[in-house]
Amino acid sequence: MDKISYDTYVSLSADRNRRKEFRAYSVVEPGESGFDFRVLPNPDLVVDIPDDIQLENALQAGNAIERTARRTAFTLDRIFSRHKPVLVAEGDSWFQFPILVDEILDHLSNKYAILSLAAAGDTAKNMVDGPEESGGREYMINLRRQKDNVKAFLFSAAGNDIIGEDPNTGKSALFDILNEFDGSATNVDAFINDTVLTERLNSLRQAYTRVIQDVRAEPGLQNLPIIVHGYDYTFPYPHFENDPRNPIHAANNEWLGEPLDQRSFPTATQAQRDLRRNIVKRLIDHLYDMLDDLANAHHQVWVVDCRGAMSNVTDWIDEIHGTDDGFAKVTQRFRATLDAALAS
Repeated sequence: MDKISYDTYVSLSADRNRRKEFRAYSVVEPGESGFDFRVLPNPDLVVDIPDDIQLENALQAGNAIERTARRTAFTLDRIFSRHKPVLVAEGDSWFQFPILVDEILDHLSNKYAILSLAAAGDTAKNMVDGPEESGGREYMINLRRQKDNVKAFLFSAAGNDIIGEDPNTGKSALFDILNEFDGSATNVDAFINDTVLTERLNSLRQAYTRVIQDVRAEPGLQNLPIIVHGYDYTFPYPHFENDPRNPIHAANNEWLGEPLDQRSFPTATQAQRDLRRNIVKRLIDHLYDMLDDLANAHHQVWVVDCRGAMSNVTDWIDEIHGTDDGFAKVTQRFRATLDAALAS
């Protein structure tokens, strides 16, 4: 590869159409948690890197880079691609994975002009109840601005409450939901703490209900399709004896394997590894049950069922995020749901 200047590298960071090129000129330093990684210019490929460059973790800098690039892309779409239907999207890392992965909104952007408010590591509570300076209820401000143009609102907010981690403490969301493994139980449900899970799902239900009520109370948005989803069946690490996943940005067992290990769930046999995955699958099913109830109770709320879209371990870059190709498979489910919602 030809070397480039640091100024060119910075300009690449803001160009969504050249994201793969930007990655090629970057190196990644893992941090202490899943999104606490640094994306740096590769000194072998980028020249004139300032000695005093200020490096922030990717949860801050990466989210900011992605947001700036996506706002620029949205503005250009509204100027030069007026035929594209407008979507407003709020969410977590399935809608914005900083720099390293093309996720759902990236794959949708060829057909839709997307005003993205998403940020990796964000939680439902912060999106709905947080202060405005950290993105709280930002979706309503932007839906009002786009009222005459927006065709659907996409909301992705349950991951860090069920299978992710608290962005402030780095603590796994899964650990408290699990009961300790003692080898005596014979069914998956025995390993799930019903009290904690019920509290989490009720909290999520309240947050999603608040979002739906906010949108429906806004004049002109009473019939706007609201699109939500409940994630795919993940693979806790390790799933096979020689599990091929080795993410450069996080530990192999960052989100699921570590809390399962801490609760003493063994991995010696395939049956034991399958049990670990079946527990997580059951939790995701419970999440879908809650979302389906909401959709049945409210007008024009659509649930994208992502289960089984990324059916192979190789579809996943880590325990809870797809690869570029994996997320492309999930996006096919979103396209089908959007087609149906916008035609209704």
